[in-house]
Amino acid sequence: MTLESVTECPVCASSSFQQLLTVRDYTVSQNEFQINGCTTCGFGITSPRPDQHSIGLFYASDKYVSHTGGTRTLLDQVYLIARKFTLRWKLNLITRLQQPGTLLDYGCGTGEFLKYLHANQWKVMGVEPSESARTNADTIIQNHIYPTLNTNLGNFDVITLWHVLEHVHNLNETLSKLKALLNKSGIMLLAVPNYLSADAKKYGAYWAGYDVPRHLWHFTQKNMEQLLSQHRLEVIKIVPMKLDAFYVSLLSESYQHSKTPFFLRMINAFLSGITSNSMATKTGEYSSLIYIARHK
Repeated sequence: MTLESVTECPVCASSSFQQLLTVRDYTVSQNEFQINGCTTCGFGITSPRPDQHSIGLFYASDKYVSHTGGTRTLLDQVYLIARKFTLRWKLNLITRLQQPGTLLDYGCGTGEFLKYLHANQWKVMGVEPSESARTNADTIIQNHIYPTLNTNLGNFDVITLWHVLEHVHNLNETLSKLKALLNKSGIMLLAVPNYLSADAKKYGAYWAGYDVPRHLWHFTQKNMEQLLSQHRLEVIKIVPMKLDAFYVSLLSESYQHSKTPFFLRMINAFLSGITSNSMATKTGEYSSLIYIARHK
């Protein structure tokens, strides 16, 4: 495994950092990784972290259900139930802003979102670097999923990144490529965790939203808007993903209290989710946020 260090903030170009947390990888390796914060803009960065050639090792687990679609554990089943519920919610969110047309889902996993939109009159395409995820995609969608992002894919009315941007090594390069594929009247939806949420503060280093080393970047509203602005993308709306507070809290409970019976962890996670969402009604700091952006 080759590690790389980030010496310049991709949001504000500062080279001044302070250590925020040391977080364990509970999903695959059990190794610890450091999260640094930019002292200028507050952007969080996992550094040092596996480089692009090594990071695949940290996805090679049947625990990573977004790539496998499996139902190995109760947590997997909770994730899949939540995903089924959110598919309709995501479709409704998009269609309130854009009529059915062309859509690119960047980091589409096994293609469940693409399949759902395809069944609702959208022309869909996906990009997914994980070969196992592409293999697990439904045959209806499989031929519309590509391993890399390139300009030959065409132009799109909608581009979505559902908890993907935090995984991308070349942050600014990727955003530039995606913007070039977005129609002038199109919209981009980017969902990322928010490390200023109440559940993030409660669980600290156990917060599942850090998910090191797969999550390379850790966002706040301020630096997310700053990042998009430097790509001439204007945030027109920020939408909370309220269910995430419950699922992320459940994962966090399993990390922090692994020996506690599952039903007690579920109760604690439910209470944590309610508290986090309740506090966010005043602060706006939900566990996960969707940034809806368009060309400036």
